[in-house]
Amino acid sequence: MRWPLIAGLTALALVLGLGAIITLRASPFGFDSEWMSEITEHRSQFWLVPSLVMNWVGGGWFGALALPLAITILFLVLRRPWDAFYFAAASAGSAILVQILKSLFGRARPEDILVHVDAGSFPSGHVANAATMAVALALILGRAWIWYAGAAWVLLMALSRTYLGAHWISDTVGGALLGAGAAVLVWLCFPRRLTADAEAPASEANVRRE
Repeated sequence: MRWPLIAGLTALALVLGLGAIITLRASPFGFDSEWMSEITEHRSQFWLVPSLVMNWVGGGWFGALALPLAITILFLVLRRPWDAFYFAAASAGSAILVQILKSLFGRARPEDILVHVDAGSFPSGHVANAATMAVALALILGRAWIWYAGAAWVLLMALSRTYLGAHWISDTVGGALLGAGAAVLVWLCFPRRLTADAEAPASEANVRRE
């Protein structure tokens, strides 16, 4: 368990370091400004609609509460209580950390925002939520395709947040690191119980066949 611990702590340390640099600079990075300039210049109705869908799915009452709760309940229905508890704990822990860091760093958001947002730009809560769910599901289910799909989901969420002007690109990097790091560190609290949950359905199926 040494390497997951190192990876999780390193991710959180990078978030804190990036947040500290952002606070000391008091102005966006050059790549932040350049990316936002490109995004605003090439906005169109074609990209706006999917970005607004991602905005709804990834945050607010649906993305931050309803979706994690639905997945938690699904694991309970499947008789995987430890998986359910882990997923709920990781989602809640990530969301709490996001709000703490938003208040701590108090970064100003971009000016040209297309959606309603709360205060604090760093880190991105939408991206952190996406990364937490992606990593948590990948750790629980242990399938390679979930890692790939999760990475794509996090990337699309990050692109949508910058497209809508809700975040600088460095905010999305911080959100991805925070979400992934939180999921890994919470997983370390009870990996054996998660393994037992995964093996239980297979054992029950074997008993029924016998």
